[in-house]
Amino acid sequence: MKPRRGPQHRHVTALVPCFTPPLLVRDEEGRYLQATSDQILNAARHAIDQKVQRGASFKSAQAAHEYLCAKLAGFEHEVFSALFLDSQHRLIEYVEMFRGTINQAAVYPREVVKEALRLNTAAVIFSHNHPSGDPEPTREDEALTHLLRTALAMIDVRVLDLIIVAGTRTLSFAEHGLL
Repeated sequence: MKPRRGPQHRHVTALVPCFTPPLLVRDEEGRYLQATSDQILNAARHAIDQKVQRGASFKSAQAAHEYLCAKLAGFEHEVFSALFLDSQHRLIEYVEMFRGTINQAAVYPREVVKEALRLNTAAVIFSHNHPSGDPEPTREDEALTHLLRTALAMIDVRVLDLIIVAGTRTLSFAEHGLL
C-alpha cells in the first residue's frame, strides 16, 4: 500500500500591514494620548537625567558622547551646555547655559565662569548642538573654545573637551586635537 499524500501545501505569505503601535503619554487627567516627537525627546532627556545623576563619572569619552547626544539631539535650535565636574571628573551638574537660533547661540564667558565658581568646579566639558546635522566645527566654535579655556584657566578650571552634537553624530575637540 502506498502512503497517502495529503494536499500539497503551498507557502503563502499573507499580506500583513506593518503596524507599529504609537507611543503614548499620560496627560494631567490620567488619559493616554499619542505622543509627539517633542514629548518623546523630552521624556528621553528626563530618563537620562534619572540614569546619570550627580557623582556619575565622565572619565570615559564615550560616556560623555552618549550622554550629550541624548541631551542635545533633536533640538531645532542651538543649545550650549556644560558638564561641570569635580576633580575626579564626576558630574556636579549638567547645565544648559544658552539657547540660540537655528545656527548660532550667544555664549557669555562671564556667565560660564560665574556658574563654574558657584558649583566649585574643577573641570568642564562643553557641548552644543548643530541642528544642521553637520558636526564639523566652525571658526566661531574654535574661537569660543579658546576664549572659554583662557577665562576658566584664570580660576583653575580645566576645559576637558567641547563636543559638538549633530543628530546621532558627535565631534570631540579633544579627539581632533582642537583643544
